[in-house]
Amino acid sequence: MEIIREDEAVLPVVSREVQYSFSVYEALRITGGHVVHLDDHLHRLAVSCHDIGLVHPFSARDIEESLERLIAADSIKDATARIFIVGGPSPLFFITYADLLTYPDSYYSDGVKATLYHGERFMPEAKTSNLLMQYIALEEAKRQGAFEALLVDRHGFVLEGTRSNFYGIRGNAVYTAPDDKVLNGITRISVLKAASELGFRIIYEPPRFDELLSYESVFISATSMAAMPLSHIDGTPMRKERWEEVLDMMRLVRKWE
Repeated sequence: MEIIREDEAVLPVVSREVQYSFSVYEALRITGGHVVHLDDHLHRLAVSCHDIGLVHPFSARDIEESLERLIAADSIKDATARIFIVGGPSPLFFITYADLLTYPDSYYSDGVKATLYHGERFMPEAKTSNLLMQYIALEEAKRQGAFEALLVDRHGFVLEGTRSNFYGIRGNAVYTAPDDKVLNGITRISVLKAASELGFRIIYEPPRFDELLSYESVFISATSMAAMPLSHIDGTPMRKERWEEVLDMMRLVRKWE
């Protein structure tokens, strides 16, 4: 393992694995020089590799030591890091980082907008680089002035966002898709734990796109945002009765980091 400049990092363009996106990744938060939930991320990275049959020689300790070396070499305090592994006869392994992704307080106090996109992720339980659909959906959402696009499956259920998990609150329950239908985000685990601590039951049933107004609040979660309320979906205002509890979940998730 070696540390190289970003402009010196290259991928072999003739590699079949690069061309076919036979690769997996993990996005992590670094705060105060500490990698948040590293063991959980390394476990999910291994699961993603297993699920798509990607065999590589990089151990969890190799990856952890590489992160430690990078953090020390560049005196990283707060950042968003990305682990990227490409499979094939000559596997490749990179760790990159950028400024820590944060959002204005208004995103939490006022909520953010989302759009609906009818499509389903391929192999949803694996965090792979096959992200064309997510890219198209999110770019369309941005053109409409929205923050996120929510993916609706063939049966009309809202499973997740292009870069987030999705939830609805109704009564004393939080509704979300079952683990085998979505990418079970590391932050999602913390959000559901926080919801339980706040007295909610967890019901693994995704909301239908045509029943969103039956939920007292809907929200999304991801590593960068913890838990964030949605104010509008496809231009329709969402209900706000449970926003404060969404923010309570966000605070608990950040506290546990």
